[in-house]
Amino acid sequence: MFKGLSVHAEPLPVMEAFYSVQGEGFHQGKAAFFIRLAGCDVGCHWCDVKASWNTEGYPRYTSEQLVEMALNHASKLVVITGGEPLMYDLSLLTQQLRKAGFAVNLETSGAYPFSGTWDWVCLSPKKNKAPLDELMPEADELKVIIYNKNDFAWAASFVHRVRKNCRLYLQPEWGKMPIMMPEIVKYIKAHPSWEISLQTHKFMDIP
Repeated sequence: MFKGLSVHAEPLPVMEAFYSVQGEGFHQGKAAFFIRLAGCDVGCHWCDVKASWNTEGYPRYTSEQLVEMALNHASKLVVITGGEPLMYDLSLLTQQLRKAGFAVNLETSGAYPFSGTWDWVCLSPKKNKAPLDELMPEADELKVIIYNKNDFAWAASFVHRVRKNCRLYLQPEWGKMPIMMPEIVKYIKAHPSWEISLQTHKFMDIP
């Protein structure tokens, strides 16, 4: 699936680029321009954007083109997501966006080497492919998806690996929310350093 893929390649494969509202985590509720890069081999079975796993069939854009797209919208916040965006060297893209006056946020599983200059890094580790140690001190936000009860201990294993001021979020997997939400509430009441993150965009039907 990733034959011939270069982490330094520009133009970048883009599944979609769109203007919307951040639905989850620390920046929930903020307008942002989203750039969803194509390509991911983490392979979470509950991923809700599986169409982003492959790179084939998607257009490619240079950093300059992506900056021009972002400039067409009112918000000065850009979110780079995927797929897994750190499969690519994002140094040039983030440099160009910040030069144009944008704050730039990253959403990553942490499974690939860190690149780019960011205003906010959301690390959402996945069991299928563990995050690299080098990503841990970069995280401003640790967001762990809770699919079953075993995920609480797994989430706790990351706390000592991130910065002390890193925001800690537990987010129920959408399909398991009725079952896991009471467990998350119980856990957070016992471990108040954690907070709840919800996919509010799904409740509000915001793309």
